[in-house]
Amino acid sequence: MKSFPIFINLLHKPVLVIGGGDVALRKIEMLLKANAKITVIASSLCKELKHYQKLKKIHVKIKSFERNDLTHPVLVVAATDNKKVNLLVSKTAQALNIPVNVVDEPSLCTFTMGSIIDRSPLLIAISSEGNAPVLAKFVREKIEALIPHSFSKLASVMGSMRDSVKNRYETTQSRRIFWENFIDHPLVRQFLNQTKKLSAQQLIALVKKNEIQKKQGEVFLVGGGPGDPDLLTFRALHLMQRSDVCVYDKLISKDVLNLVRRDAELIYVGKERDRHTVPQEKINQLLVKLAKKGMRVLRLKGGDPFIFGRGGEEIEMLMEHKIPFQVVPGITAATGVSTYAGIPLTHRDYAQSCTFVTGHMKDEKLTLEWDSLAKPNQTIVVYMGLLALSQICDQLIKHGASKNLPVAVVEQGATSSQKVVTGSLLNIVQKVKGEKLKSPSLIIVGNVVKLRRKLNWFN
Repeated sequence: MKSFPIFINLLHKPVLVIGGGDVALRKIEMLLKANAKITVIASSLCKELKHYQKLKKIHVKIKSFERNDLTHPVLVVAATDNKKVNLLVSKTAQALNIPVNVVDEPSLCTFTMGSIIDRSPLLIAISSEGNAPVLAKFVREKIEALIPHSFSKLASVMGSMRDSVKNRYETTQSRRIFWENFIDHPLVRQFLNQTKKLSAQQLIALVKKNEIQKKQGEVFLVGGGPGDPDLLTFRALHLMQRSDVCVYDKLISKDVLNLVRRDAELIYVGKERDRHTVPQEKINQLLVKLAKKGMRVLRLKGGDPFIFGRGGEEIEMLMEHKIPFQVVPGITAATGVSTYAGIPLTHRDYAQSCTFVTGHMKDEKLTLEWDSLAKPNQTIVVYMGLLALSQICDQLIKHGASKNLPVAVVEQGATSSQKVVTGSLLNIVQKVKGEKLKSPSLIIVGNVVKLRRKLNWFN
């Protein structure tokens, strides 16, 4: 982050703008919305700025810029088409430690103006740090469509309620939970969706009637998908932002973990071969303990909680202790990784069924229904089976599968580090050793692997 995002109060504060053309006009109109006290220095003014001068919204000096023009402004904006003037403004302002913006000259700026979404008092500013203003504008348009204008009124109402809420709830955490529950209240949602007209007094009445109570602790079992944060569901992201503590696994990518609320406590309980950081029973007990403290616990799992994620075991414990919970499915590794590898799990010409199995070994031995798995016209997906790859190939051949049956092994699938090795039951072990693949890796066995040659889109 090269630029630190910050909002500055410009109410009745002096701001100097150098330039009187259309570019200066755009900046001045933004500054007027912030009620800044604007002085313009320019050799001439465009029609609109003359109108603002007539209305006494700006003070104008028709002259060339000089160093001593920088008396005590809070901000300086240079919006001229003269590079020498812009450079002089920038150097003079920086020498005096006055924040300066030179339009379309990022190297001369100490601050930039983001692309703004205005739902005052709610403001959203998007910046590309001067690198791609058109992209920032594109992002603004996307967000603009998602933020109803009713957020403006709601933000004002919530501002008027702050003192009464602060008096009612003593701690920062309890106030935060109140506000989150307030926004989730059916009446407030109806107000935001404009399905019901509500006055500010009616919204404030929700507090006075104490209809919004602090919820007891709750657990969110959320599928984090195969690693790409763009594959998270909206519901997953919503709960990730509402949690007080996050209990997460080894398979959670850094990009996904970065989307958890920043001040949430992070607890790592990932399991690795021959090194169980926290036994499953201890994880179950931890979720109960945290929830009983009144915390909203995010149990973040790679893939889907109910596919080799042991989510069922955790829910059983929660139900036993009467802990409220929610489950959010995620894109499981089998579907996410195979898709990004260009391998459809089913295809009418190659596979009419698909089986998911775990490759976890016990006493160095993998016990599966080999007779069933060796049958033709199906796809087999093996989770956590990299160390058992040799056994898998030997047993499938032993039970009737062709030695030439295609196999793909995908390391860190559905991420920018994805690596795919293909071969057959006869040679895949040697190929994987040659490429030095590591966990997490997914194994896909079946004739559908042949389609990767045509359908390899991600790499």
